[in-house]
Amino acid sequence: MKEYTVRPNKDADEWFVKIEDVAPETSFDKMDQAIEEAEKIAGDNRPSRLIIYNHMHEIVDEKTYK
Repeated sequence: MKEYTVRPNKDADEWFVKIEDVAPETSFDKMDQAIEEAEKIAGDNRPSRLIIYNHMHEIVDEKTYK
């Protein structure tokens, strides 16, 4: 199962969609945009898991796509 994450940069002014928590796949100015793209990618690559972090780098949501 692949794992995707939405994480902010250090200053939380840019949001990254990462695969397996490695190099960023794409980046966005807004968290909502990053989440929308990550949900699409994770949904298209089932089985997968999506973990979303807030600006404090805390997990705020986890979704599993089967």
